[in-house]
Amino acid sequence: MAYQHNPCFFLLLLIALSLASNYVIQAEARHLLEITLPELPKPELPHLPEIPILPKPEFPQIPKPELPELPKPEFPTFPKLELPTLPKFKIPSIPKPELPTLPKP
Repeated sequence: MAYQHNPCFFLLLLIALSLASNYVIQAEARHLLEITLPELPKPELPHLPEIPILPKPEFPQIPKPELPELPKPEFPTFPKLELPTLPKFKIPSIPKPELPTLPKP
């Protein structure tokens, strides 16, 4: 007969493994905080020779181009269109229904 897997077993196994691995990470972090490293002397770099400063290149000045002034375009004016006025619509009034009065007991 084949063994059938119980999903509840896998869920419990997953929870147990996640709790165990979480404790290990916390423990390792705590050990890293407690470790003191010895101070190492700073290494001294050898003195580098000074680099001579090169003169900045000078470029010839280019004259700025002058743009001719263009006249502003004049557009023709169009006559305003007048729309005809629409007649106002009258909404007919609907009489309100009267509720019957109930006799008081």
